[in-house]
Amino acid sequence: MGILIWHDLSRNISLTASLYAVWAGLWGIFFRKFFWDFIGGILRAPGGLQPSPKAAVFITVIVKYPILQAITMILGFIMVALEYPAPILKGTSVHRSFGLRVVLLTIQASVAIFFYQGTNAALWSLIAAMTYIRALTLGETIEGFKGDTHCH
Repeated sequence: MGILIWHDLSRNISLTASLYAVWAGLWGIFFRKFFWDFIGGILRAPGGLQPSPKAAVFITVIVKYPILQAITMILGFIMVALEYPAPILKGTSVHRSFGLRVVLLTIQASVAIFFYQGTNAALWSLIAAMTYIRALTLGETIEGFKGDTHCH
């Protein structure tokens, strides 16, 4: 049996989470609902659960204007460009940085958790960030590319 290479596992989880974040952001634009609307909501007989008036900021940035969905999609595209990697980033120090990936995945999770469709992307982004932290603590590195297309 081989040795688990944590940054390869992290890369696969991150790619999945980031592509899911882009997909969730797209669906979140068409079906606007913020995830935490049940906290402090008012249950009405005709109309169901109405969000609390204290959630006006979430209604503005998720329901009225899909700002968080757009930010999630942009972060997802950036992460896909880092993980795949884009030809302009291949072999650069930005591409080899685990710390940058942990920060971007944490921000992606923090933004995606607020709208309903982004909760799974947020969960998997946090898992990818944790596995990158594990790779960092084990001292794993991504070497520069010398013509091949695989990380070492």
